[in-house]
Amino acid sequence: MPINLSNSYQTLGESFSQRILPTPVAQPSLLLWNEPLAKTLTIPLTKDNDAELIAQYFSGNRLIEGSKPIAQAYSGHQFAHFNPQLGDGRAHLLGDIADSEGKRWDIQLKGSGTSNFSRQGDGRCALGPALREYIMSEAMFALGVPTTRCLAVVTTGESVYRERPYDGAVVTRVAASHIRVGTFQYFAARGDIDSLKKLTNYAINRHFPELIIKSPESTSDNGDTNKPDNEMSSEQVLRFFSAVLAKQL
Repeated sequence: MPINLSNSYQTLGESFSQRILPTPVAQPSLLLWNEPLAKTLTIPLTKDNDAELIAQYFSGNRLIEGSKPIAQAYSGHQFAHFNPQLGDGRAHLLGDIADSEGKRWDIQLKGSGTSNFSRQGDGRCALGPALREYIMSEAMFALGVPTTRCLAVVTTGESVYRERPYDGAVVTRVAASHIRVGTFQYFAARGDIDSLKKLTNYAINRHFPELIIKSPESTSDNGDTNKPDNEMSSEQVLRFFSAVLAKQL
């Protein structure tokens, strides 16, 4: 039974991300596997029966069938200064997957190698931060706080050099989205209005479909919107902005 990944974000175009494969690691070994989350995501793998295959998939050494890995582009603030190009310097979005209720979730590897956004970084993650992310994200989930979750932690058999050598790891993140405020800032800072509209349309259709404003002119017989990506209404955008703000309260 396969893992059924889609690549919806990857279809937005080259300006949104870099197509790049994860960098293989020396000796991937499964340390933690979130079995309840895997079941929710309809991933038919268990630690008892599939530890080696899980380690290969979620270290980046072996691609899940259908996956088209990317490093996402975005802006943000770093060291109190706005950086117009941050991006995924050590992460790869493998794709998105539907859970048992049909909701789609991003699957992302962290510590999986470099990209054009790495600057001087090595693209890797130490085991300690990977374990902390796993523990804290699951604790927040248990408390009812919307956040990313962790599916797996795989050790790499390699050292990661920071202030001293640490054991390396790759952590698998699961999130409803990896779109950030900085993703919108990335295109706004460049004056790329077409891409900004395209991103907004994608975000509304995937994450806030209830906000889609339909009319006889823009809706086909089967209810699908036929508007081009860059022709959403101002009202639709304002409804989206308000919905995002409401979720922050």
